[in-house]
Amino acid sequence: MNENRRQILEMLSAGQVNADEAERLISAVEKDPPPSNGSASSPKAKAKYLRVVVESEEDGRDHGPVKVNVRVPMQLLRAGVKLAGLIPAQARDQVNAAMREHGMAFDLSQIRPENLEELVEQLNDLSVDVDVDDADKAKSKVKVKVFCE
Repeated sequence: MNENRRQILEMLSAGQVNADEAERLISAVEKDPPPSNGSASSPKAKAKYLRVVVESEEDGRDHGPVKVNVRVPMQLLRAGVKLAGLIPAQARDQVNAAMREHGMAFDLSQIRPENLEELVEQLNDLSVDVDVDDADKAKSKVKVKVFCE
């Protein structure tokens, strides 16, 4: 139990505040935690989800606009990073080679949990606009947004 909450409960037991006042005080304390290490800024809340939103304009074909909204729990990503360390070296080398063949120079052995946390910290709001030319010469615009919440 933190010190502010303890003081409020002691005030309640001493009769200095009533139950409603104590509840409001506790709510206020929980909303505005005291700054740590003397800094004036409040700590950033840890991201709980990685969200990927894809939207495309109507492209004149038989179907209308496409919308995709994916919300991935960060715990799942963190667990995946930890599990990547359990991949046998031979399998990891095969995956790395397959990824290089597809233009992704990526090494699974370099993934660490702290890398994921650093990525999340740096990922404010990434937005990518993509123009897609179809074989039928139809054009469509695709917008991809990646952010943490």
